[in-house]
Amino acid sequence: MPEIIINGPAGRLEGRYTHSKMTNAPLALVLHPHPEHGGTMNNKISYAMHQTFVARGFSTLRFNFRGVGKSQGTHDKGEGELSDAAAALDWMQALNPNAPYVWVGGFAFGAWVGMQLLMRRPEIRGFISVAPPANVYDFSFLAPCPTSGLIIHGAGDDMVTPQPVQKLVEKLRTQKGIKIDHRMVDGANHFFKNRMGDLVEAMHDHMNVAQAGRTVDPEKMAELLLAEAA
Repeated sequence: MPEIIINGPAGRLEGRYTHSKMTNAPLALVLHPHPEHGGTMNNKISYAMHQTFVARGFSTLRFNFRGVGKSQGTHDKGEGELSDAAAALDWMQALNPNAPYVWVGGFAFGAWVGMQLLMRRPEIRGFISVAPPANVYDFSFLAPCPTSGLIIHGAGDDMVTPQPVQKLVEKLRTQKGIKIDHRMVDGANHFFKNRMGDLVEAMHDHMNVAQAGRTVDPEKMAELLLAEAA
């Protein structure tokens, strides 16, 4: 998984990109948790999400927001990070001009940024939001939410408590034509410690329906499961 450099709005952005072996594969963009709390593209959940999209045949990119790792700039409380995400998606689309659609996945702060991005980019057809911080950030911009997706968090999460997430889900479910697959994983904390396999399984289960049963590469899936068990 080679390092790539993207020209972002605040300077270079450091990323990791996996190109699908499928012709005209869909694209997936993965966004990491809060930079000021140690969040990077190599966070275990961000990495697992990246690998899950790869296993499903997506050309997949994850990157460090401004000020993280080798990415230039400084943290901008979400506004600049949204611009970073848009620049990363532009880079991937320029490389894959015939990609049919895009999914965005994000963990915590990354979920908040990702759901803002899908409001601005109609080519995004699905989302995976892990522990969206509805107790910290305002999600009222999802009015209306333009696409269906998966919201998943741990029942034992003491950083993003379940009640605000449940309220967000209920609000989104009132919108016509939008289906929110809401899953709460018993025994999982904020970082899905010892429950990463449940997160990966939920992603596959959701996407099997959303993608009408798209075949998963069994070798890729076996590699992913072995990595999770390590």
